[in-house]
Amino acid sequence: MIALEGNIDLSGLIIILVLIMVGPPILLTIIGFAVKKNNPKAAKVLFILAALYLLIGLGICGSLMR
Repeated sequence: MIALEGNIDLSGLIIILVLIMVGPPILLTIIGFAVKKNNPKAAKVLFILAALYLLIGLGICGSLMR
């Protein structure tokens, strides 16, 4: 049987989890600022979605990184 423990570098996995936590909210915020001039209601929805995604992402992915 192959040992599942060993000298495995998981730094790439941590970087991917951080990008999943923080990447989409940053993208939604940038899109929200770009749309804000033409359609403020849509921008407000994008800001709310970004905040929710950040809260949920930090909660779920943050607990996985523990």
